[in-house]
Amino acid sequence: MSFNLKKSIPNSITCLNLISGVLACILSFNYDTPIGALEGYQWAFICIGAAAVFDFCDGASARLQHAYSPMGKELDSLADLISFGLAPALLMFNTINYYSEGFTPWALASLIIVVCGALRLARFNIDTRQTTSFIGLPIPSNALFWIGYIGWINSHSYPGAIASAIIMVAVSLLMVSPLKMFSLKFTSFSFRENVRRYAILLAAVLFVATEGVAGFAWTILLYIFISLLGRKGQPDTEE
Repeated sequence: MSFNLKKSIPNSITCLNLISGVLACILSFNYDTPIGALEGYQWAFICIGAAAVFDFCDGASARLQHAYSPMGKELDSLADLISFGLAPALLMFNTINYYSEGFTPWALASLIIVVCGALRLARFNIDTRQTTSFIGLPIPSNALFWIGYIGWINSHSYPGAIASAIIMVAVSLLMVSPLKMFSLKFTSFSFRENVRRYAILLAAVLFVATEGVAGFAWTILLYIFISLLGRKGQPDTEE
């Protein structure tokens, strides 16, 4: 009984990831509604961030307890699709409609975030080439970019529905692109082996310190740029 309980811990944490993603979806439809000290979209940011923490913890828990299972792998992908695919898509859908002061068909371009996210996760689950590096933008990085993009819009200016739709298509296609990307997870603290990871971490701190939430978008753009340099990815897994 104790053994089975321990084996269920990673899946339970994954369910917390899923719940956080669902809450983010609900909160996205309360975009500018004050909820305590924050507005709906800001709480959605926090829920997506919480989902990312749970996503990290379920993998760490599975490794510590040697509790890997086919069910856990599938559940993880389903939770990630909601938290890092559907939630940011709905945030963008509501952001565009909010700034357009009503529904605009251009907001439907956000659907491509979900579609490419699903394709990304499905391919990752069966693609043995991704045992040492990623092929395409990881879906959690996709979510982080959209949090930063919406943060940039709210801090600076809205580029318009058409421009936002174009950006959604471009970034989403990166998830299913053949671009080889290195993992952001540390397997050691060696500076020589983690130069790019430390560079991204330092850049993230600087970007967020100077730009606020918008700094996350610049961090992901830097991650993409460094990957475009064509250097060989480092061994790791995605989710």
